[in-house]
Amino acid sequence: MGLKCGIIGLSKSGKTTLFNCISNTKAQASGYEFSATKSNLGQVNVPDPRLQILYDLVNSHKIVPVTVDIVDIPGLTKGGMESGGNKFLAEIQQTDAIIHVLRCFDDPTLPHPEGSVDPVRDKEIVDLELQVRDLGLIERKIAKLEKQAKVGDKDAKKGMEVLTHFTKHLEDFKPMRTLMASEEDRRWIADMFLLSDKPVIYVCNVDEKSAIEGNSYVKRVIEAVKDENMQVLIVAGQLEAEIAALEDPEDRKIFLEDAGLTEPGVDRLVRSAYKILNLMSFFTVGPKEIHAWTIHNGMTAPQAAGVIHSDLERGYIRAEVIKYADFVHYKTELACREHGKLFVEGKNYVVADGDLLNIRFNV
Repeated sequence: MGLKCGIIGLSKSGKTTLFNCISNTKAQASGYEFSATKSNLGQVNVPDPRLQILYDLVNSHKIVPVTVDIVDIPGLTKGGMESGGNKFLAEIQQTDAIIHVLRCFDDPTLPHPEGSVDPVRDKEIVDLELQVRDLGLIERKIAKLEKQAKVGDKDAKKGMEVLTHFTKHLEDFKPMRTLMASEEDRRWIADMFLLSDKPVIYVCNVDEKSAIEGNSYVKRVIEAVKDENMQVLIVAGQLEAEIAALEDPEDRKIFLEDAGLTEPGVDRLVRSAYKILNLMSFFTVGPKEIHAWTIHNGMTAPQAAGVIHSDLERGYIRAEVIKYADFVHYKTELACREHGKLFVEGKNYVVADGDLLNIRFNV
């Protein structure tokens, strides 16, 4: 199960700097508007200290962490959709969540494209661009359903009514994720992957001195999004870039401590993406590798097995389950078995975060 996040924001918000901090692919950050001609694609490992602990206990050959795909689209512009710009927004449609970077720092050497630093205004500009694209997609679907309704398709008529109601929500400058609608009604947009319907993490990109407590810009953002029930993170992009440039983990640790931080902000960002998408990890453990796998909360053991390989789900018989805490305490599978901490579970078992699974199957 792959996880994909899209990074968006106005030009000069620092989103490409953030992308470079978390991705294994580096992109060129520019101080000029309209300089990017393509999106940046990268991948980041999901930080999980449990993997190293398991690795040390089992003495495996390697660790295979969960990864997140990241797409950083060129800086958006005001009115870009109406003028034919912001063409890269289509690439965000296939993402699971959006990371919206807001500039919350002053820098006279990097003029803001709107003339002043105002993260709430910037958020509204980007939101509007997303909503305009969504509105266009819905209107095209309404036109298609209208043709079907004319030849007697009653279901199409119902769809037109629902989608017309949705357009009014967007025309009131509200994102689709804030619309209260039933699952039955939402089926009409399920295949459209609307941008303003995706969960969002707002990242306030601040200067180094504001890395811990934020600043007045951050406070304004928090107030502006309080009704959206979305997470706001504070990240000092330039500071994170300096930390990411250090190859020695010990040097990174010292750098973080000097800055008053306990961990890189980008680690918190990746974990937040996991949280808003209701995801968690389970592990398979062996001498060859310690492997982390991503699943949705509430998945059963057969569904989790299917994440590893479809054959495991199709031929699922049972799962041998050890809780992470038990394995760390008793240190070996044999010891867990001897102390009654290895459980044999059937098809209805709901996997918990951190479970160690050994799938038994027959195809």
